[in-house]
Amino acid sequence: MTFVPRLLLAALALLPLGAIAAPAPLVEGTDYVEIASPAPYAPLAGKIEVAEVFGYTCSHCAHFEPQLAAWAAKLPKDVRFSPVPAAFGGPWDSYARGYYAAEQLGIAKRSHQAVFDAIHVSRTLPGQGVSPQQLADFYANHGVTAERFLDALRGDAVEEKLKAARAFAARSGIQGTPSIIVNGKYLVRGNSFDDMLRITDALIARERAAARRR
Repeated sequence: MTFVPRLLLAALALLPLGAIAAPAPLVEGTDYVEIASPAPYAPLAGKIEVAEVFGYTCSHCAHFEPQLAAWAAKLPKDVRFSPVPAAFGGPWDSYARGYYAAEQLGIAKRSHQAVFDAIHVSRTLPGQGVSPQQLADFYANHGVTAERFLDALRGDAVEEKLKAARAFAARSGIQGTPSIIVNGKYLVRGNSFDDMLRITDALIARERAAARRR
């Protein structure tokens, strides 16, 4: 009675790979939501934008970050990944300003994971009530002086970035973090981090195909 499984295996081996493991089609309302007033966070001609709205104080974002960073590092050249700090008020805004000051000074990428670790692992930064001086002292360990950081933190450019992030999250219908938005058009859902990235990959492919048809 062993010949039946062997025949089945032989038949499966002759099928195209896609016929064995075809990706499930995306379902609107389950896998993603179409944004009513679509607009990318920072459009760049020829690039598909993937934006992540995150919060440093969010434990889910902290858990997601290593997996997300590894995924983003392998994105093709026609995709740009943009972290967008959530500005929901209170500690969210304090850390969002810190991110944008770091970005202005060119140290956001090298310090990004370290901020999560300082809040959620070593607890050398507070989850709430962080002061400008605490942020400056922290970022001083990542290539700038505390004075330069404070100047950037209090500048108009950072405030404008914060307003833009707040507006992007509002028009995208963000209700929590982490959230992923593709090209300003699709808010990704999903029941796990793996699922969110699967859906994001599929939406990137959809946007790439649409661009080729234009």
